[in-house]
Amino acid sequence: MRRIAFSLSLLLLTIVFPAAAQKKRVAVSDFDYGTVRSTVAQIFGSDQDVGKGIADILVDRLVNGGVYSVIERKELNRIIAEQNFSNSDRADPSTAAKLARILGVDAMIIGSITQFGNDNSTTKAGAGALGSVTGRFGLGGAQKTKSTAVVQITVRVIDTNTAEILASCQGKGEASRGGVGLLGSGGSVYGPSAGAGVDMKSSGFQNTILGEATNKAVTEAATQLEAKAGSLPTVVPEINGIVADASDLKAIIINIGSKNGVKVGAVLKVKRKVREVRDPVTDKVIRSIEEAVGTITITEVDADSAVGAFSGAGTPQVKDIVTTK
Repeated sequence: MRRIAFSLSLLLLTIVFPAAAQKKRVAVSDFDYGTVRSTVAQIFGSDQDVGKGIADILVDRLVNGGVYSVIERKELNRIIAEQNFSNSDRADPSTAAKLARILGVDAMIIGSITQFGNDNSTTKAGAGALGSVTGRFGLGGAQKTKSTAVVQITVRVIDTNTAEILASCQGKGEASRGGVGLLGSGGSVYGPSAGAGVDMKSSGFQNTILGEATNKAVTEAATQLEAKAGSLPTVVPEINGIVADASDLKAIIINIGSKNGVKVGAVLKVKRKVREVRDPVTDKVIRSIEEAVGTITITEVDADSAVGAFSGAGTPQVKDIVTTK
């Protein structure tokens, strides 16, 4: 009876909590902010990478939401540096798909900032239209007591193979407060310190009306992304590597890791090339004949290598092929 009860409990857990094993693995690219770049420079006094800031906030929202498995930003930045991608590539679906394939994720999330600043209606008495509020008042005229910040973003989910847009959503946030500008917080004015960039995750920025509007826009977009997660395809990356060390059958080391899509728990086939078949006319290799050696169950993974326990009738050797095929 105890065994039956245990089996039923295990079955119920499998039914109720299947989503934990089905999280879509995604990466979030820095947002393009070319449309609002001049406004950003006016607000902060110099050009600031608000696209990176909004991407960082979105990553936090998605991680805390628990629907997606989000790759670390430092790993994404490393790949971007290696591939020599520029800021102009941020919103390009083809570039996003290439990055996604390298990272071994199910989809790539890219986006654009379409509005970032005030609602373009704030004025100064006797001074005409104020334009974009900078938080630096006292330049003539009487400042109206209420300021409104508006942030709007467009987010797209990109297919790793086709660069097709799988989902698209928008997030818009507004915040108003009396007696302060866009970067005012209470009686102070927030801004990047000399020689430093703006930290959009800092409490200083978060407490401004511009920070409040940014959070609302990102939260709205994140909520929509979470609702669309179930409709996204799961990519099973094709893994191809070789055995690097076979001295311990319980700890076989292979030359590929997480950046190639290898995950703990994966079971990979171990094969050995027996011979090559060549075209008798062109001498080109047209087929490789391989024999099965066994399998490796992965137990440890880092970026460039993995360790696993071997099982099978054969004996693995250095340079044996490791694959999902």
